[in-house]
Amino acid sequence: MDKNVVQFANQNYLNLETFRKNGEAVRTPVWFVQDGDTFYVRTLNASGKVKRIRNNGSVNIMPCGRSGEPLGEWVTAQGREITDAATASLVQKLLVEKYAEQVAMFEARTKAGGLEYTVLCINPGA
Repeated sequence: MDKNVVQFANQNYLNLETFRKNGEAVRTPVWFVQDGDTFYVRTLNASGKVKRIRNNGSVNIMPCGRSGEPLGEWVTAQGREITDAATASLVQKLLVEKYAEQVAMFEARTKAGGLEYTVLCINPGA
């Protein structure tokens, strides 16, 4: 496993830095799961980070605390939205394994609000 990827082991959050059309960086601490050297973030499909990645897939990631405080080094990565059911199912399974009952709580709120999730796939070094 790449040394840049190892720093994310046993971390609950990563800081996802995406870029607006004007080039301004936006940093967002998010839950994530990992499958090999690939990271996945499940988020609301209408969120700003999804819109920014749809426009520009160049991102930076860093392990962080709940409020975004740095716990490692920035890693250049490529992000893209994934919409297939198999990936969504894998991410769901990994989220439940990592975050347990917290996932169900957020899913209930999302469903009650009539909102939908999407999955972001992040490949470091790409």
